[in-house]
Amino acid sequence: MRSVYFLLSFVTILFAIGILMVFDTTSAEVIDRSLNISTHHALIKQLIYGCLGVILALLVYFFGYRKLLDFAPYLFYGCTLCLVLVFLPGLGRALNGAHRWIFFGPISFQPSEFMKVIAPLYFIHLYLKHEKMTLKQFYLIILRLSVPLFLILIEPDNGAVAIIIATLMALFFLCRVKWLYWLLPVLFLVCLGGVAASQMAHVKQRIRVYLHPEVDLLGKGHQPYQAKIATGSGRLFGRGVGESLQKLNYLPEARSDYIAAIYAEELGFIGVLFLVLLYLSIAYSGFHIALKAGSKGGFYVASVMIFLISFQAFLNLGVVSGLLPSKGTNLPFFSQGGSSLLANSIAIALIMSARRVKEKTWMKLEEA
Repeated sequence: MRSVYFLLSFVTILFAIGILMVFDTTSAEVIDRSLNISTHHALIKQLIYGCLGVILALLVYFFGYRKLLDFAPYLFYGCTLCLVLVFLPGLGRALNGAHRWIFFGPISFQPSEFMKVIAPLYFIHLYLKHEKMTLKQFYLIILRLSVPLFLILIEPDNGAVAIIIATLMALFFLCRVKWLYWLLPVLFLVCLGGVAASQMAHVKQRIRVYLHPEVDLLGKGHQPYQAKIATGSGRLFGRGVGESLQKLNYLPEARSDYIAAIYAEELGFIGVLFLVLLYLSIAYSGFHIALKAGSKGGFYVASVMIFLISFQAFLNLGVVSGLLPSKGTNLPFFSQGGSSLLANSIAIALIMSARRVKEKTWMKLEEA
């Protein structure tokens, strides 16, 4: 159980630092742009989502991953329906040219964030029923999974599609699915996604800006360029908490995708090193729990959930540092974003619940 306590401690520290940075960044934006909202608005909103995340995580933990696996088909089809509803006028609303959110009055959520968690659970549910699945059975599963991936792709949210595909590939490897089964459909999906993405002007522009950021410094290249300035300005120890200059509207929307750049400017290389060590500690604790899981299903669930969180952290920090092109991926438990926070809270609860099922219990379930 020690790994569970360590995991919870590291996530709590990460969220606490994230809350500080969200307030630091958003309050400066409110003052600098003279917005007619409280400087504490984003902080309160993130704290509310944090409390909801704790409640949701507790429910998932006490229900256990096994019950969630049993309900995985209903969750999968329900979330797929929500991905359709984002295009429905009145419920869905386009923001920055993308149909990713469903609105119920002042409340909004992003179904693609939850699909990152649900899609792997759905595959595990089916795999445990047919461990010796035929090629036909596997392809039918892939066909079902392709429906939400296509819906997310046309929102468009290419980053979410890439994350889900990478997570499923990791899961296929863990489940020891034959390479010949999944390599072909994955290559097909990658090619299909590549062709679709090549027809999207914003994707081509992002790749062009990634390779040559200087060609569009006032457009798509502005955020990556300013993020590099922010990161470099921090040097070894940073400017100090609250002393960032880039958050004063030089780096737009810094509270979500690029919040790590503001963090690096204020706390420097030492601060970034501490942040990376936190994520590495979370990853180590999560995989340690997976290895100690008392069941095969628990191992699959815990492993793929900690991979999902770690992979998103890698992508976000890679984008901020300029190693990867912009993907619009939040930094788990750190960036502002309610749907992302709730989905990652569910993932952490699933990891912890995997430690609760004993081998004997699992054997009885398999015999039944």
